[in-house]
Amino acid sequence: MSLQAYKTATARAENPREAEYRLFGQVTRALMEASRADPSDLKTRIDALDWNRRLWSTLATDCANPDNNLPAPLRAQLISISLFVSRHSSAVMRREEDFEPLIDINKMIMQGLAPASGAQAA
Repeated sequence: MSLQAYKTATARAENPREAEYRLFGQVTRALMEASRADPSDLKTRIDALDWNRRLWSTLATDCANPDNNLPAPLRAQLISISLFVSRHSSAVMRREEDFEPLIDINKMIMQGLAPASGAQAA
């Protein structure tokens, strides 16, 4: 199967929530790898931090759209998290902070996006 056919099949089988979960998983994995990378490996660190920042910036932009169907308080919270992610990412690049808060935030979002298991649904 070609890569394009695989992408098409994946897109058809995934709902938006599953796609967001998968994307957060990929970005979080990159942050975890960057956190373990040698501090002199600026490319790995910058790439992961930039990817995470772009993800959160996109979420904030979407939350700022009046047509967004999420409740206003949740949208405001996500925008606030995005601002924190941006500031904290800069501090990580300056080696004033570490990756863990960014990783923890993403993991919490993933927990909220995760499909309910049979035990949770019951």
